[in-house]
Amino acid sequence: MTREPELGQLIEDYAVVGDTATMALIGLDGSIDWLCLPRFDSEACFAKLLGDEDNGRWQVCPRNWSKGAVRRTSRRYLPGTLVLETEWETETGTVRLTDAMPPRDSHADIIRRIEGIDGEVEMAMRWVVRFSYGSAVPWVRRVSDDDGREGVLAVAGPDAVVLRGDVLPEPDHRGIDRAHHVYFTVRAGETVDLSMTWFSSYLPMPHAHDVGRGLEETTEFWTEWCARTTYDGPYIEAVQRSLVTLKAMTYGPTGGIVAAPTMSLPEQIGGERNWDYRYCWLRDATLVLNALLGAGYTEEAGAWRTWLLRAVAGAPEQLQILYGVAGERHLPEIELDWLPGYEGSKPVRLGNAASQQFQLDVYGEVMSALFAAAEAGLAGDGNSWSVQRTVMEHLETVMSLPDSGLWEVRGPERHFTYSKVMTWVAFDRAVRAVETHSVEGPVDHWREIRDALHAEICTQAWNEELKSFTQYYGATELDASLLVMPSVGFLTGDDPRFLSTLDAIERTLRHGIFVDRYETKEHIDGLPPGEGAFLACSFWLVTALALAGRVTEACELFEELLALRNDVGLLAEEYDAALGRMTGNFPQAFSHLALVEAATTLEAVGSSGGARGTTKGNRD
Repeated sequence: MTREPELGQLIEDYAVVGDTATMALIGLDGSIDWLCLPRFDSEACFAKLLGDEDNGRWQVCPRNWSKGAVRRTSRRYLPGTLVLETEWETETGTVRLTDAMPPRDSHADIIRRIEGIDGEVEMAMRWVVRFSYGSAVPWVRRVSDDDGREGVLAVAGPDAVVLRGDVLPEPDHRGIDRAHHVYFTVRAGETVDLSMTWFSSYLPMPHAHDVGRGLEETTEFWTEWCARTTYDGPYIEAVQRSLVTLKAMTYGPTGGIVAAPTMSLPEQIGGERNWDYRYCWLRDATLVLNALLGAGYTEEAGAWRTWLLRAVAGAPEQLQILYGVAGERHLPEIELDWLPGYEGSKPVRLGNAASQQFQLDVYGEVMSALFAAAEAGLAGDGNSWSVQRTVMEHLETVMSLPDSGLWEVRGPERHFTYSKVMTWVAFDRAVRAVETHSVEGPVDHWREIRDALHAEICTQAWNEELKSFTQYYGATELDASLLVMPSVGFLTGDDPRFLSTLDAIERTLRHGIFVDRYETKEHIDGLPPGEGAFLACSFWLVTALALAGRVTEACELFEELLALRNDVGLLAEEYDAALGRMTGNFPQAFSHLALVEAATTLEAVGSSGGARGTTKGNRD
C-alpha cells in the first residue's frame, strides 16, 4: 500500500507510539506528523497533520517514495506492545523502520531504528521542527555531548529537542525551507539508529537514549503490561489492542485518560466540526473503569478513580464535563489561524469551550464509575463517599434543568433523554451503595427520587406515535444514546419499550453497519449539518442487540465493525461511509471503549445463554 505523501495521509494511514504522557502519529510514509511535547496537551513540535511540512515533521523513508520507489508497505505492532514496525520493499531491497517511545523518565524520547533486511535501500530523512503548533521556527545548530557525540539542537522559547544518531541531517542548501535532510544507504544486516529528546531549554541537554536498550525497555514494558490481563474471550486480539491504546492514552503521573491525542481532525472532511480532544472527559469514567477492571487492570482503574475524585472534588456546582490531564479547569477555546487544517478543514481549534457546558449526564457517569470501583473492591481513600454525597445533594437541585446533552450541542439547552437516564443512574447507584456497601445516606429519599424520575422519563421521553423514546422530552427526533438504556440498567434488554426503540433507531439512524448519533440539524446542535457515523454508536448497537437476545446479529455486526480498524487495529472517532474513510480525532478512546464493552457483553451473553441487562434497576 503506497500513497504520494504530497497528497497527504488518510487518518487511518497513521499509527501511534507513546510513553503514557504523549503520543506521536506516524504515517505509512514514515513521517511523524503530529507530536506534542512533553504532554498530550502541550504545544506540538510536529504539526504537519493539520498543515504542511512547514508546520513540522520528521520523515524517514526510502528515497523517492513519492515517485513510486516503494513496491509494498506493511506495518505491525510487535505482539502485545506499542512498538511499531514499518517495512518497505523496493526494487533494490527491503528495509524496516522500528519506532517507539520508551517509558518516560525525566525526558521525552522518541527512538527510530532502520534495519536492512535484504539488498540495499537508499533512504531519505527530513527533519523540520516547528514549535508552538507549527508557528515557531527554532534556532537550530550542531552541538556535541561531553563524550564528543554530535547532535542537532533546536531551541525556541521554553522548548528544545536534540536529534542524535548514526546519521545526522544537514540544512537544506537553499536555506529557505529552514529544514534539514540527509540521504543514506542501508544494506542487509546494517542498522542505523536515531533518537530525539525533548527537554526544557533552560536546563542542561540530557544524555542520548541508547536506541537498542530503549527498544528492549519499551518492548518489555508493554509485554509485561499485556501479560497482566485476565481477559481471555473470543475477541482477545481486538480487546488487547484497544486496551494497549487506552493505556497509552493515560497520562501516567495522574492516571487521567485523554479522549484522543489529537486536535481538530474533522468529523466531516472540509467542515467545521473540529474539536480538541486532548483532555479527560468524565463521560468516559464508567466505560474506562469497566474496561480496566474487566481485564484485570486494577492498578490503572484505581489511578483513574483517584484522578476522578480529585477532578470532581470541591464545590459540586463547579463540576465540569472535562478537565486537563492533571485536572486543569481552564481550557479556553481559540482558533489557530496559521494552520490550514486537515485537508482544509477549518477552523483549527485549540482548547474546548464545551468544558463550560452544563451536562447532567456526567453526574451519573461519576456515580456509576465510583460504584463500579467499590463493587470491584478498590480501596477508597476515606473521602470518596463524602464527595459522592455532596455531588448527590447538588444534583437534586439541578436535575430538573435542561442541559447541553451527551453530544455537547452548541444549540439550545433541552431536557435530553440520555441526560435524564444518567441522572436516574446517579440516584440508582447512590441507593445501591447504601444498600450494599455500608455507607450512610438518605436512601429512602433517593429511592423515591429515582423511581419518580424513572416514571417521568418513561412518560415525557416516550413518543406514542413513533413507539420510541426520543432525543429529548417532546421531540420527534431519535438519538443513538438511547441504545445504552439496558446496559446502564434503566430497562431490561427485552423490555417492549426498549425493543420498539431499538427498531426505530435501526429504521431511522442505521445505515448498513453504521449508526448516526442523531440527525444533524442546525436547530439541534447549532452547526451546519453533516458528519461521519460515530463509531461508538455502532458498537452500542452491538451491545443492545446482544442484550435484546439478537446475539447472532450482534456478533455479525461486531465482526464487520472490527474490519473497519486500520492495519494496526486503531479506530478514529467516526467513519464516513460515503468516502470510505475514517474521520474525527484519532485514535479515539470512546470508540475503543465501546469496542471493549461490546466484546465483553458478547462474551457474557454467550456464556450465560442470553442476557437481558447488565445491572439491576427499577423496571416499572
